[in-house]
Amino acid sequence: MASNHKPSAARPVSRGGIGLTGRPPSGVRPPSGNIRVATGMPPGTARPGSRSGPIGTGGVLSSQIKVADRPVTQQGLSGMKTGMKGPQRQILDKSYYLGLLRSKISELTTEINKLQKEIEMYNQENSVYLSYEKRAETLAVEIKEFQGQLADYNMLVDKLNTNTEMEEVMNDYNMLKAQNDRETQSMDIIFTERQAKEKQIRSVEEEIEQEKQAADGIIKNMSPEKQVKYMEMKTTNEKLLQELDTLQQELDSLNMKKESLEAEIAHSQVKQEAVLLHEKLYELESHRDQMIAEDKSMGSPMEERERLLKQVKEDNQEIASMERQLTDIREKINQFNEEIRQLDMDLEEHQGEMNQKYKELKKREESMDTFIETFEETKNQELERKAQLEAHIVALLEHCSRNINRMKQISSITNQELKMMQDDLNFKSTEMQKSQSTARNLTSEFCILKHNCLGVLHKGLWTCKCILNAVNVQLTLN
Repeated sequence: MASNHKPSAARPVSRGGIGLTGRPPSGVRPPSGNIRVATGMPPGTARPGSRSGPIGTGGVLSSQIKVADRPVTQQGLSGMKTGMKGPQRQILDKSYYLGLLRSKISELTTEINKLQKEIEMYNQENSVYLSYEKRAETLAVEIKEFQGQLADYNMLVDKLNTNTEMEEVMNDYNMLKAQNDRETQSMDIIFTERQAKEKQIRSVEEEIEQEKQAADGIIKNMSPEKQVKYMEMKTTNEKLLQELDTLQQELDSLNMKKESLEAEIAHSQVKQEAVLLHEKLYELESHRDQMIAEDKSMGSPMEERERLLKQVKEDNQEIASMERQLTDIREKINQFNEEIRQLDMDLEEHQGEMNQKYKELKKREESMDTFIETFEETKNQELERKAQLEAHIVALLEHCSRNINRMKQISSITNQELKMMQDDLNFKSTEMQKSQSTARNLTSEFCILKHNCLGVLHKGLWTCKCILNAVNVQLTLN
């Protein structure tokens, strides 16, 4: 409050009927001065929470004052908050907060009731929606039935309008009935097959579960070392399966990339020419490497001559041994043929019906012999064919991989690099032609040397034969 306090007409009485300062309610100020002796505060004020009045008013109040009955004013209990200025409530006491709490509780109860009503309404709507949905399904089935009946009636009206005979209608009816019967039979068969398949699937699943349980029991009965090894192998198997999946995905992506690159090449003439040049270059390089390897494997002319002479001697020895074996085999064959003819003659003389059976058995034996004799040859032919197919498959896979690599290289090739590659190809082709000419010259020289060597060998053999004949003549004369 301000220090220039004006004397009021009357001090308001507190709730207990007693003033805070103990002044009489007469409105007349006491004869004391403006400043109180005990507190030194201006009149009309009091220390918060003090129970005593001014000096000379009787000291402490004789009546016991309770906290609930204590007057609450602007200078009343300490800790109480005063209200804001204006038309609001000036003092926010316990009753104010209780009223505020009751109002909030009533608001909450009304809001809870409102939410409960909304929940009940939503539940009712949901139940009604479910009933409507079921009804809609039944109505949809009825609509389909009515549509089918309507289609039948429309067809009947069309038949009547077109003056169709009753026999045709009955024929159509019988045909549709037979078709429906067939379809129902097929549906029944499919249903039974489905049930059988489901039963089979369940049995297989049960067997798989049993096998899993048996495997788990076996694993539990294993030694700790074997269990550790099994777990390691299981983890490696899972890793390998994951790697297989990733590799399969990579293969699929590469196949898709190959298809896209082939499509790009098909639309680009320059890339097609580049691919052809790459293939031609690869073939020329492989041919060049092969010719270089052959050139390295070939020795000097003297070594080649000695090698050829040695090979001719070995071939002649093999030919002579094979001729001797052939003559022996021919003699044995002739002997066996004579025996067979003699046996045939004996059988024809002594047996009648048994002869036919014997011939049949003989033909069967001959067919079996031919099969046994040609078995190895046919087997080798099939194995060679299988090896050729495998080699062809491998070559195709290599060709695909090379094409993919070439496509990757072609995508970054410029016109200048293409021109350089063409120049390199021309140079290598000229070098290849030169190497081919040298190879042809070497082969011609080789043929000439071989011819000369064979002539010399023939002359030597002829002289040896003459000497042997002369020795034989001499031996016969002796």
